[in-house]
Amino acid sequence: MIRSKLKYSIGLILAAVNSILVLAQAPAIDSSFRPIPDTAGIRNTNVSVTVGQINFTGNKKTREAIMLREIPFRTGESYPLTVLLQKFEDARRQLMNTALFHSVVVAADNTTGSVINVAVTVKERWYLFPVPYFKPVDRNLNQWIVEQKASLGRVNYGAKVLYNNATGSNDKLRLYLVAGYTRQISFSYDRLYIDKALKWGMKVGFGTGKNREVNYNTVDDKQVFLKDENSYVRSFTSAFTELTYRRAIRTRHSFGISYYREKLADTIISLNPSYFKGGRNSIAFPTVFYTMNYFDLDYIPYPTKGYAAQVSLSKGGINSNINIWQLHVKGIGAWHVAPKMFFDLNIYGGIKLPFKQPYFNRRFLGYGDTFMQGYEYYVIDGVAGGYLKTTLTRELLNFSIRIPPVKKGKEASRIPVKIFGKVYGNTGYVHNPEPGENMLSNKMLYSGGIGIDILTFYDVTFKLEWTFNQLGQNGIFVHRKTIF
Repeated sequence: MIRSKLKYSIGLILAAVNSILVLAQAPAIDSSFRPIPDTAGIRNTNVSVTVGQINFTGNKKTREAIMLREIPFRTGESYPLTVLLQKFEDARRQLMNTALFHSVVVAADNTTGSVINVAVTVKERWYLFPVPYFKPVDRNLNQWIVEQKASLGRVNYGAKVLYNNATGSNDKLRLYLVAGYTRQISFSYDRLYIDKALKWGMKVGFGTGKNREVNYNTVDDKQVFLKDENSYVRSFTSAFTELTYRRAIRTRHSFGISYYREKLADTIISLNPSYFKGGRNSIAFPTVFYTMNYFDLDYIPYPTKGYAAQVSLSKGGINSNINIWQLHVKGIGAWHVAPKMFFDLNIYGGIKLPFKQPYFNRRFLGYGDTFMQGYEYYVIDGVAGGYLKTTLTRELLNFSIRIPPVKKGKEASRIPVKIFGKVYGNTGYVHNPEPGENMLSNKMLYSGGIGIDILTFYDVTFKLEWTFNQLGQNGIFVHRKTIF
C-alpha cells in the first residue's frame, strides 16, 4: 500500500515537472516592483505638483488609450507629491494586471517647476499562440493519473489559437478545434471596449460538440460514467452574447443572454430518468445573467494583498422543463502579516432555486475551480452551500533563470521563479434534498494541509499540496492554473 502511494506521488511530481519544462519554452514575465526614480528638484514631499505629459514607450501594438485607461491620473491634475508617487505604483499595478506586459515602469520623466512629466515604459508579451491542444477531461490531474490510470482515451487533443490583444485594444480571440474524448469546435471574442469613452464592451461565443461518454449519475460521491464505443451518446450546442460596463478601474459589470441545447441517448435516460426533468432525453433553453467583478489586488494571478469579489445572478429557462434561479458569490482577501508572509481568506457561497432540480442542475462542489482541497477525488452535488478557505503563505525563494538569446545581439530572456510555502485549512457544507447514495452532502466538511506554490512565466501557478480530510484520507495533489 505504501509503495503504491509512493508510486502515484512520484508519478504526480514527474507529470508536474514535465508540464513546467514544456511551459519553459515561453518567454518570461517580470512582475517585480520597480523603484520610482527621485523627482529632481522637488525636496518637499508634501508640496502640490501637477501632472504634465504622460509619455508611453515600448508599446508596439497596445494602443495608448487602452494603457491610459488603467492610469489613475491625468495631465493637468494636481496632487501632493507623496500621493502622486503612490499613484505611480497604482498605475504600474493596474497595467501589470492587464496581462499585456512582461514589465512596467512608471516614473517621473523630468520636472519643470512644479510640473512633472511621466514616463510609462513597458515590455509587451507575445500575443499570438497557435499551439497544439492536449488536456485530460477529468476534473483534476490526480483523478486522471490515479483513478483513470492516465488513460489517453480520456484526453482531448487538437489545436487552439489564442490571440490576445488582437487589435491592440486588450481584446481576446479564442478558437478551439478539439478531437479525442470530445469532438468540439468553439469560438469566442472578448473586446473590453467598443465605445470612445472606453466604458462599454462586448463578448460573444459559440460552441458545438459530441461525446461517446457521459457522466450520468453520482454514487458514493463519485461520478459514474457510461461509454459507447460505437456511437455518440451526447451532443450539445451553446451560444452567448454579453455587454460589459466598466465605469472606473476596479469594477466590471456584465449583462448577457445565452442559449444551450443538449441531447442524450435513450440509454442514459433509462439509467437515470431524473437526469433531465420528466424523463425527457433533450433540453433547450435560454439563460439571462448578470455578473459583477471587483478587483483591488496587488497582482491578480497570485495576490498577496488586497480584495476581490464576484457576484453572479442568472435565470435559466422560461417553462417548467428548465426553471432555475442561481446566485453565486466569491470573495478573496489577502493581508501582509510579516515581511514576505501573507494570510488570505477565500469564500464561496451559492444557491439554486427552487431546490427541486434534475440531476443536470445539481452539480455543486468538485467541478471546475469550485472545490475543497482534500476532496479532489469526490464531487458533492446539491443546491445550496459553500466553503471557507484560509491560507498562511511565506515566500521561500525568488530567482530567475537566464535563457541565452537565439541570435547574437538580441537581449537574453529571463524566466522568473517565485516559490512559496503554505499551510491551509478548508471547511464547507452542501445541502442536497435528494442525496441518494451519497454521504458528503448535508454535513460539515473539513480538510487541511501543507504545500508549495511555484509562480513563474506567463502567470503560471503550479501547486503541489499534501492534504488531509476528515475521512482519514490524505494524499499529494497537483493543481495548475494559468491565464489561458
